[in-house]
This record gives sequence, structure tokens and C-alpha cells, in this order.
Amino acid sequence: MACDAASATAAAPLPGRADVVIVGGGVIGASIAFHLAEAGVGRVLLLERDRPASGSSGKPIGGVRAQFSDPLNIRLGLRSLAAWRDFARRPGADIGLTTVGYLFLLADDRELAVFTEGVETQNRHGVPSRLVGPRAARELCPYVDPRGIVAAAYSPTDGHALPRAAVTGYLRAARRLGATVRTRCPVTAVDTADGVIRAVRTPHGTVRTSTVICCAGAWSRAVGALAGVALPVTPLRRQIAFTGPLHPAPPRIPFTLDFGSTLYFHNDGAGGLLMGLSDTRQTPGFGREFSREWLAPLRAAAARRAPDLAGLPVVDGWAGLYEMTPDRNALIGEAGRPGRFLYATGFSGHGFLQAPAVGELVRDLYLGREPFLDIGPLAATRFDDGAPPAARPEAHII
Repeated sequence: MACDAASATAAAPLPGRADVVIVGGGVIGASIAFHLAEAGVGRVLLLERDRPASGSSGKPIGGVRAQFSDPLNIRLGLRSLAAWRDFARRPGADIGLTTVGYLFLLADDRELAVFTEGVETQNRHGVPSRLVGPRAARELCPYVDPRGIVAAAYSPTDGHALPRAAVTGYLRAARRLGATVRTRCPVTAVDTADGVIRAVRTPHGTVRTSTVICCAGAWSRAVGALAGVALPVTPLRRQIAFTGPLHPAPPRIPFTLDFGSTLYFHNDGAGGLLMGLSDTRQTPGFGREFSREWLAPLRAAAARRAPDLAGLPVVDGWAGLYEMTPDRNALIGEAGRPGRFLYATGFSGHGFLQAPAVGELVRDLYLGREPFLDIGPLAATRFDDGAPPAARPEAHII
């Protein structure tokens, strides 16, 4: 297994010094490691507390899209979609990219108004999204009951890919370019003096460094606290269900989402369907056990929007953690103190789809280059005064 090969580095000794230490071996950390190593940054060290893609990036299939309402997220999505399409060449791996489009089902005029504005914004930025009627939505996805919706929003260039394969591809390329990856190696302390990072400590030794990049996903709040940096990230369990192979096999369908209920479903690549739902009853925490009780609201939502799915068997399931922020937008930036503590976390379910662009942004932040996008609005300091931040104009959140 590819990730087993990455895990084999767990037994290797830690280097005594690194120019930059990346904390977290999910898709964000892997992307940053690749982009830094590709740019010629010396002594890049990535530390993962468990195994690569063992957190949020372990999701079997991840959506990739540019259908957002916030121009900032649209640009992150577009930049990343281009990178995902080019992944077989750079960094060089098959990530199972399937361009089937994203189809948002809209139940009423309020939802339609939100997505009408979103499509107009997307089109201005080059996203080929469009609104379609109920019958057209059913033609795109035969499981949809057109009687329950007023319209749908569709973009044919969106789709889904394999997060674990992407992590493996990034890390293999990063190592080829000189980066070091150590697994089963949590960071237990960040040593600072006079506002400057001096070292990170682990159960396997201390590494002297002047730069730390936190990409620890749901565990980022604790990592930030080691350096005295507030990263308001809350872990929240999310679950998905697999039908197993169906007979007859399902048709090829878009990544279909019912905006109001958050129900989503798409092909699983193995002759069945994957189904998910963001359960509003879920309380924050680090639990990652799959619960069949969650299937009740999932089936209820399916009965309203795609009745043929409601009674399908569920042969397996998966549970992982979203890394939520108060406004459900990412945290990307550099702390004021200590200097050279960078972070990219809190993606609230959108980390995989934005990972290539985030790797570029953090690379440029580290090198002092002008990035392709102003990430100032995503700084963690927007939460510093304890008051709710000014809402970012992102409506397309599931």
C-alpha cells in the first residue's frame, strides 16, 4: 500500500534541524510540502501524528468544485481544479479524478435566489455553471424527484477524486524533491524565545527550526496553543454510507446535493453509490465511529429528494472529522507572534478541493512572494476580539 510506504518512515531518526516543519500529513500539509520542495526550499520536514491521510483526508472520495458564492472561494476552487486536472503530470499520480459535475438541488424561491446570484458571480470568474429546471435536473440525475424542487444549479467541470491517492502523490513527489516525512510523530511542544520559534519537540526527539506550518486539521487548536496562537478550530464528525455494488449498476451521475437538507450522493467507483448528510444533531468532538442511527435522517432526506435511494442497502460506512471554524471559512495566514508560525486549517469540509491552491499560497507566504490571491480575509485574527466576525459572503456550504 502506498500509505504504508509513507508510514515506513516512522522508524527513521529525526533530523536535528529543519528550515521548516509542517505539522500534519493530510492533503493540506502534503500539498504544502510538495510546493515548498518544488520551489527549492531546503530541509522541509513534515511530521504526522499518525499516518498520512489518517484524519479528514482519509475520506474515500472527495468533491472538487468551484461552485461557491464568495469570489475568494471561487478562485481557490478554480485554481485547484486546474491543478487536479494536471495532477498526473505534476506532481505525477493518478487520483481517480472524475469530472461529472456538481448538481445543487433547490427547493424554494429563497434557495433559488441565493444560487442565481452565485451563478452570476461564478460566471464572471469563468465558472461554466448554470441554472436548470426540475426536468433538466432529473435528466442529469435520474434519482431526483423533480416535484420537490424549483430548480438546480449545475457546473459540468466539477467532480470528485480520491483524497488518499492525492496525499500519497504529493508526499512521494515531495520526498523525491528532498523533503523528509516522519509518521507517528506528534509535536508535543513548540519552543520559542523573544517571539521567535526555536524548535519543535516530539516523543522521538527535538528538531531545531525557525518556521512551523500548522496543517493539523481537527487537531489544529491544540497545535496552535503550543505556540500561543489561537486557531479556533472545532472537530465535528461527518459520516458517509456505501450501498455496495447495485444491480443494475447505477447510471453515471453528477455529485448531487440537496441544498436544504445537505443530503448528497454520487457514484462510488465500484458499481454502487456513496451517500452523505451533515447531521445537525452532531455535537463537537473527536469521535470517529460510524453510527447506524445516523441512517434515519439520511433516509428521510433521501425520501424527499431522491425516493429511490431511501430504501437502498447500506453495507458499509465511514466517519471522519471536519475541522470547523465559526464562520465555516478557512484559516490561512501567519501569526504575528511568534514570527514564522504559519497555518492553513479550518477548511470546514472544503480542504481537499482547495488543497492545491492552498499549497501555492502558503509556499508564497513562506517565501515572501506575491500570492495569486489576497488571503488577508482568511487570517485567524478575524476572530481575535471574541465577537462574531463579519460574515464572509459564502452561501454554498454543505
